[in-house]
Amino acid sequence: MFADAALEALDFPRVRSALAQRAATGLGVERCLALRPSDDPERIARELDEVEDALFGVSLSLGGIFDIREVQARAAEGRVLSGSELLQVAYSLDGAMTVRRAIHANSRGALREVALGLGDHSELVSRYLSALTREGELRDDASPRLRDLRHRIEPLRGRIRDRLQASLERWADVLQENIVTLRRDRYVLPVQASRVGQVDGIIVDASATGQTYFVEPAAVTQLNNELTRLRLDEEAEVRRILTELSGLLARDAAVPMTLDTIAQLDLIAAKAALARDWRLNRAQPSPAGVYDLRAARHPLIEGAVANDLALGETRLLLITGPNMGGKTVTLKTLGLAVLMNQCGMYVAADHAELPVVRDVLVDIGDEQSIEASLSTFASHLKHLRDVLDEAGPGTLILVDELGSGTDPEEGAALSQAIIEGLLERDARGIITSHLAPLKLFALETPGLKNASMGFEVSTLSPTYRLQVGQPGRSYALAIAGRMGLPAGVLRRAEEVLGPEANLMERMLAGIEQERRELAAQLEAADAARRETEAALAKARRDRDELEQRRDELLAEAVQKADALYADAAENVRRMRRRAQDAEARPRVMQELQGLRHAAQKARPKPRVQEEVRGDPIQVGSDVTVPAYGASGQVLEMRGDQLVVQLGLMKVSVRRRDVRLKQPEKQRGGGPRFTGTVRKRAFDREIQLRGLGVAEAEEELRQAITEAHALKETPLRVVHGKGQGVLRRLLRDYLKTDKRVESYHDAEANQGGHGVTIVNVKV
Repeated sequence: MFADAALEALDFPRVRSALAQRAATGLGVERCLALRPSDDPERIARELDEVEDALFGVSLSLGGIFDIREVQARAAEGRVLSGSELLQVAYSLDGAMTVRRAIHANSRGALREVALGLGDHSELVSRYLSALTREGELRDDASPRLRDLRHRIEPLRGRIRDRLQASLERWADVLQENIVTLRRDRYVLPVQASRVGQVDGIIVDASATGQTYFVEPAAVTQLNNELTRLRLDEEAEVRRILTELSGLLARDAAVPMTLDTIAQLDLIAAKAALARDWRLNRAQPSPAGVYDLRAARHPLIEGAVANDLALGETRLLLITGPNMGGKTVTLKTLGLAVLMNQCGMYVAADHAELPVVRDVLVDIGDEQSIEASLSTFASHLKHLRDVLDEAGPGTLILVDELGSGTDPEEGAALSQAIIEGLLERDARGIITSHLAPLKLFALETPGLKNASMGFEVSTLSPTYRLQVGQPGRSYALAIAGRMGLPAGVLRRAEEVLGPEANLMERMLAGIEQERRELAAQLEAADAARRETEAALAKARRDRDELEQRRDELLAEAVQKADALYADAAENVRRMRRRAQDAEARPRVMQELQGLRHAAQKARPKPRVQEEVRGDPIQVGSDVTVPAYGASGQVLEMRGDQLVVQLGLMKVSVRRRDVRLKQPEKQRGGGPRFTGTVRKRAFDREIQLRGLGVAEAEEELRQAITEAHALKETPLRVVHGKGQGVLRRLLRDYLKTDKRVESYHDAEANQGGHGVTIVNVKV
């Protein structure tokens, strides 16, 4: 499964190297270089989820974490670690716990499962950091005994230096230099070799030239001995502490799992970094045998041309065309996409749907072997035998230059037989070749489709564009002509090829011409579509501008209405103040009535509504009763019977015995008057039927204001019966108006519950 030779042939080791360059730890580098594809769909999906979490959820920062496996192994063997090694352990485990906290705080879910492998090493890290300095030395307070020893050593050193400093003048004439120095951890004086006998002391060391002896004066020998004893005790305590600290690491059973998890997280972070740097995208799973890659490119080639690749009903794609046209690159593009996806990596395509395969079977390159006495053709046959043995529905076949290296006719026959065998095994893949018979075979064989790489004859340069459905031309004669071969040679070559070969070339040329024409038509259609979309976008912008203007006009109208309301309220307040004067009251009331009439005229005419089907006579309608020769108002409707007020008398008549009375047309659209039109100071009857509650209440309030000012009482408020809601709400208002002395229903023959008589204080 996924042989190393196949991975090498598809340049997958270069992908692993690029991945390793983005790892932050030695653990991650090792994991990247050992990466291999998996054929477990659940594992692949999980690893892709982890990369997605690292890209869009958690920013994995693994810098400062060391590969401490060897250090941990020595500690497990009982060896004593140095302070610097213990400090590396502390920094690494502390970094691992920091990563764990970041994952728990920001992960979308996938990395939380991975982070379960990161142990809690807080006690070990705290002990190490409290015992060690930044340079890896033990602190004085690493233990009480070490603190005591070091507090005794430093003052003793000071006393020794002071005594020797005092002896410098005494021995000045025999000293090589007037200094106190340290040899073999003992404080000494540098004495001239020729005069060393004049100094009372012990020779500790000599210079390389032999001209200077380092002498410990007898006056400090006892102190130096004490210092040596203390330093030996200090070294023993340091070793004891380091042994204790090393044992803490050896006993922490969670460290190996933490290191393994760090390696896994570093691999995930490297995959995410590579996806960002190479602009890779996640592939979606697809049914077995269905491949769909849009704008796929070779990830290791800078500026590679992107192509669409699809396999499904087309089980094998036969790519033909000239050398250096991109056939092998296209073949490797598909192979790398499959390998990277099954390593839990994103792929180099704008959109990708890939199945999970159990193996990628490859025959690419010239592997001539002198030692094995295998020619190029024999090497290909060996690989093709292996491909046929393993081919099946769960494999991807990638064969480059099928049938090359031998006689073209025999090579074509053998290649056709191999392709038929692959189709019988329901394999999927890409095959490249130069053999013309295979192009005709692909035209007639279900499941096998021709394809070619684009080539510009005018410039003799490939376009690297995959053209599915069209076999490729070799362009050998065209290229030879552009390269300057004699015309006679080219003509002879055409004669040797014969009419059938020319027919094939002409057919392919015609197909290319049709493809170019179709491409031009498609481009024109795309241009028309873009123009239509632009026009639609402009129409939408215009609509949005109109809606915005409408909103602005509405806002402006609201502001004007607010201003008019404020002016009206100010006029009312001013008139109220003037109405306090008894002499000015009549004039104020006339002005108020004039304002009300003007307001009624200024009201916009209601829109003409559609005729309401049904009986036009309602409660409150003015009707004529021919049998009585009189007109009146409908007070109640009881089925087919109407109760009509005729003057002081209420009568019950049938519906068909009355006629709806049409209102008289008024001049200028002003208020409707009944009877003779004459100037009246005040109308004591108030019609509120059909008004809303707020409007009816305002009309009633204004009428009471006028009646109170003009000392007119009582008022006859006609509100109708209906459900009694308007009657109840108006009476709630009357209770609160201090200008109202009393109110009650009208007499039964004067409207009853449909009319309220209001007595105004005068």
